Amino acid sequence: MREAARWEFWIDRGGTFTDCLGRDPVSGRVRVAKVLSSDRAPLEAIRRILKIADAEPIPVCDIRMGTTLATNALLERKGTGFALAITRGFRDLLTIGTQARPRIFDLEIRKPELLDREVLELDARADASGAVLARPEPLLLRAELARLRERGFASLAVVVLHAYRAGELEREIGAAAREVGFAHVALSHEVASEIGLLARGDTACVDAYLTPLLRDYVATLRAELPGSRIRIMQSSGGLTDASHFRGPHAILSGPAGGVVAYAHVARAMGATRAIGFDMGGTSTDVPRVAATAQACCPPAPPNVVSA
Repeated sequence: MREAARWEFWIDRGGTFTDCLGRDPVSGRVRVAKVLSSDRAPLEAIRRILKIADAEPIPVCDIRMGTTLATNALLERKGTGFALAITRGFRDLLTIGTQARPRIFDLEIRKPELLDREVLELDARADASGAVLARPEPLLLRAELARLRERGFASLAVVVLHAYRAGELEREIGAAAREVGFAHVALSHEVASEIGLLARGDTACVDAYLTPLLRDYVATLRAELPGSRIRIMQSSGGLTDASHFRGPHAILSGPAGGVVAYAHVARAMGATRAIGFDMGGTSTDVPRVAATAQACCPPAPPNVVSA
């Protein structure tokens, strides 16, 4: 039996408003809804377009969404409080950074607030070839991680020297963290498999800070959209399944959707270069796009109406 055609929804969840377009699978008509942003805003917009009550189930549908949830949480420092577990001797690595001074003549330097709330140094170290030089004593490791958990931390970033060559140490620490109750563990060699300890550390911290927030958000959507396909735009401008949506790839989710749209419109107009201006309630993005004038574009959807 042929599967029934599904409604398609395109959603832009911003910091102030959430915009939603829905296409009727039978008539092809496109309807539009605009609601105040919240974790439930996409659901409210879909219900408004389908004209169904809050208690009614939402039919299975296909959803593509861009969101500034991670962007705004990072800018406003409203992510998940987490602890950082790092190789002993590198407690202040993220504070020191690269020592770059972009405003070298300023008399008062205001450094951005660190994301982590507490640092745990561990005897976990590997050399440049990946050979393990130091491994945490299991009972002591569990005790130290349990202490962090008792203090209310449910998210942990794990950063071990040369972990890009020796991921086993981070995996052992991560396993111990989950055993004592950590709900989310970001291992640096998994989120950013690169040589630089600082870059891996920064990326792991962003993951520990933002991914729990995103997973709670996705869980809210999935609870009322069983069977539906939810894809979310990443900073790269590509879509990923909602289950794979993580903090480091979500920072420019919303703005990336705008850039894709600018390029589409520029191609449709035959322009080879374009400047976009995307002003939201929290931040403003100004991208430059280079479009191919010869590329063809699909026609705009007909019959756009307001829900």
